[in-house]
Amino acid sequence: MTRSQTEPLRAVTAAERAALAWLSKASSARVDRVRRATALLVVADGGSFAAAARQAGLRSGPAVAGVVRRFNQRGLGAVAIAPGRGRRATYGPAERARIVAVAQRPPERKADGTGSWSLSTLERRLRREGLARLGATTIRRVLADAGASYQKTRSWCPTGTAERKRKGGVVRVVDPATEQKRA
Repeated sequence: MTRSQTEPLRAVTAAERAALAWLSKASSARVDRVRRATALLVVADGGSFAAAARQAGLRSGPAVAGVVRRFNQRGLGAVAIAPGRGRRATYGPAERARIVAVAQRPPERKADGTGSWSLSTLERRLRREGLARLGATTIRRVLADAGASYQKTRSWCPTGTAERKRKGGVVRVVDPATEQKRA
């Protein structure tokens, strides 16, 4: 038994129909947009929501009903993704700042078991400090966003700086044009 279509599709203009037809056949368009355009065309041609879902590759008739409702409200903007999609950030600015601060401090040789940070040693240290679900990939992304890059021979260091061995000892060299090069 099918449910009735509570909100039928409004009249589709010739320009909207042409845009939907082009989008439903576009091989370079996103798949989700092509599916929504196809479903709208099937409903515009008199098909049911369930038939439109089957033909467009959507999950169900109610999914098509949502697309139709958005199309009635926004027009062709309904084919795009609705706002607010995507995963929420797990760690806020305070936690991200904490990750960067720990990475900028030298490790404690006895407690951390190393003289330089790696992603795995940073992960262990931060988990001990209360960020229990933190992973190495998240640490890498946070540090990259903060402007640091991983050096094979040295630990994490700010981009544009290098430590050079000189006769007088180790010297930190800073490139003044780092921000210009980054852009």
